[in-house]
Amino acid sequence: MPGDMKAMEAKIDRIEATLAIHARETRLLLAALSAPERELWRETLKATGKGPATQAFPTGALCRQSDFSQPYFGYWSERLGESLRYHRKLWEFVFICQALWERGVVVEGRRGLGFGVGVEPLAAFFASQGCRILATDLPAEEAVESGWIETNQHAAGKAALRRPDVCPDDVFDHNVEFQPCDMNNPPADFVDFDFCWSACALEHLGSIELGLAFIERSLDCLRPGGWAVHTTEYNLSSDSETVDNEATVLFRRRDIEALLQRVRAKGHNALVVNYDAGDGPIDHFIDLPPYRPEPHLKMALSGFSATSVGILIQRGS
Repeated sequence: MPGDMKAMEAKIDRIEATLAIHARETRLLLAALSAPERELWRETLKATGKGPATQAFPTGALCRQSDFSQPYFGYWSERLGESLRYHRKLWEFVFICQALWERGVVVEGRRGLGFGVGVEPLAAFFASQGCRILATDLPAEEAVESGWIETNQHAAGKAALRRPDVCPDDVFDHNVEFQPCDMNNPPADFVDFDFCWSACALEHLGSIELGLAFIERSLDCLRPGGWAVHTTEYNLSSDSETVDNEATVLFRRRDIEALLQRVRAKGHNALVVNYDAGDGPIDHFIDLPPYRPEPHLKMALSGFSATSVGILIQRGS
């Protein structure tokens, strides 16, 4: 019997190895078949913008190709020290900056709170505008357990956020503070901020409900009239089936709409979301793991098509 068990285990190992090979080959084949023609995206982006737009995001929005060719998009990419490229993470940075700029809170003396900031350039940019910023990320030991340090997506402290190309060091040192923070339990003394933000962090809090609860809790950190801007993963494939209670969850339209109703019932100004996912050739390209540097606007995640969604909520009185 022990020999039979070993033979069975060996057979299972061979089957798993074969399946892994087939899965990799299938991903390569699908990626080759589905990738948009290079000339449709590689040479189309030019940084022509001279400043932010007046009203690029009057509502929440989904990441889509058409945004990338707008003059404001090139301006923000350059201002943030990022290369102009078709990538949804860049879209999230631009959405957050542009949305807050439009709402008049990116001015000297305003206070901003960043959650799960990783090594993004946003804290440095807001500081360069004279905003006083408290940047937060997971405590180091939790980041190690979650793998964020291994993938260089965790801010161990203030120094990790320094971007001399975005903000002079003396201005950065004066305007930025750093504090470890568990997004599932923000400290009670996080209050009276003019704005707060997170860029694709809340989908890693353990469940859909925990992510929604975080957004609600973030409003308590604001003064009346302050703005919360959050981006997260959005399920383009289904409004019923999704990924929940995993390391990364996928929010459906129904989840976001339920959140907006909840916060409106508490007297907050939750802006509607424009769920138009775009109709450009790159909008129809679903990137497969291992993901490309670009184009990467839509991606396959646990069998679903996903992209980024931006949510805008103003705290009520």
